[in-house]
Amino acid sequence: MLYAGLDLSRQKLDVHILDEEGRTVDLLAVRPDADALRTLAERIARHGQPIEAAIESMNGARFVHDALERYGWDVAIADAAKAKGLAPLAAKTDKIDARVLAELCRRELVPAIWLPDPDVRAERERARFRLYLVRHRTSLKNRIHATLITFGHPVPVSDLFGVRGRELLAALAIPEPWATTLGTSLRLVDEFEAEIGTCEAELRAMGADHPYVPLLMSAPGVGWLVGFSIACEIGDISRFSLPTKLCGYTGLCPRVIQSGETDRRGPISKHGPKYLRWALFEAALNACDHPLYKERYERTKKRLGRQRGPKVAQIDLSRKLTEAIWHMLTRNQPFAPAGAPFRLAA
Repeated sequence: MLYAGLDLSRQKLDVHILDEEGRTVDLLAVRPDADALRTLAERIARHGQPIEAAIESMNGARFVHDALERYGWDVAIADAAKAKGLAPLAAKTDKIDARVLAELCRRELVPAIWLPDPDVRAERERARFRLYLVRHRTSLKNRIHATLITFGHPVPVSDLFGVRGRELLAALAIPEPWATTLGTSLRLVDEFEAEIGTCEAELRAMGADHPYVPLLMSAPGVGWLVGFSIACEIGDISRFSLPTKLCGYTGLCPRVIQSGETDRRGPISKHGPKYLRWALFEAALNACDHPLYKERYERTKKRLGRQRGPKVAQIDLSRKLTEAIWHMLTRNQPFAPAGAPFRLAA
């Protein structure tokens, strides 16, 4: 058996090959493209031994993973933060990183992450692209509001981008070049609206038969789009043996620093998919008025004060929803409030 450490950067892939005794068999650097990876696989295949490899999680790592797996390699993608904790380095170079990954692979210590299958990855990409478009649309709308504030124009309508709002914008006297940029921003908002509508139609077609979405929509604050985003970000719920593990995966749990008599709690860890945190936070914003959660939300908000209270209360509610979601998907049962035959709410 051979063991490979792969350190990926924008222009090259450093490769360090070890044998079972830890001796260096090969040391090289190649371009991270399809042709170079095929040449690499052919070169290592001359040794006539199966090969296990490890590469740190980063942009482009999954392409390298998929390409080498097609040539018979067994490739694991390592959690970068955990790999650094296992092997702290006094000096850090690409070649050293590749050697460290090869050694972790040889010792079977690679902190491998879960890789979704191509279908789940496609669902995630479509849902994430919709969110990307929504954020740009929001940015343009905020710019338009800022332009009106700059020239002292109030907004007497509830929706500045509806019919009455558009009539108001058309009648405003705004000097150049702000008038031109405002018109361009409005046109781009309309284009983003059209693209978001197309994206949502594709999402509904992709997730029409997703088994998790109907269950998730039974939870407070979860609509179709948020439910689909949560479903494709979680993937297979059986990966999580406990609700606390799902909460840890979301990155909504606070950092804990304990040593001796010291016990400090920091901000949330933000480990795991940021789009999953966004979806859960959106659900919590809508669920804070639900009878099951309203009292807890108001109590937390009041205890922490006006400045920190609302945000921390929403994060706390996001964690409670995450626990409820684990029970719902694990038992294949819809959301049930406290006192129901199956108490699925956290």
